[in-house]
Amino acid sequence: MAGYIAVLVIHLHFPAAGSLKGKRKELAPVKAHLRGRLGVSVAEVEHQDTWQRATLTAAVAGRSLQGLRETTDGVERYLEARFPEAGVRVERILASVDDLRG
Repeated sequence: MAGYIAVLVIHLHFPAAGSLKGKRKELAPVKAHLRGRLGVSVAEVEHQDTWQRATLTAAVAGRSLQGLRETTDGVERYLEARFPEAGVRVERILASVDDLRG
């Protein structure tokens, strides 16, 4: 095995956001934390023009499946703690490099 990759599709809901500016104020520190503290690449991929919703795609690579699961578990725990009532849903896709090669 040459390593593993995880792709997370993160669906967020911001019920208190009354504008795009309000949503961005909530979203910017989330993306910064995922990048800086958890080492995850992240991009906003849907709902850029919607006040109360955001969809992010995040990716992380790892040497072992166990280490990758620990990282993605950490991402989910962080998001659930950050948005306990607002709503967060995370779809997780794990694959080995060999899987990706076909």
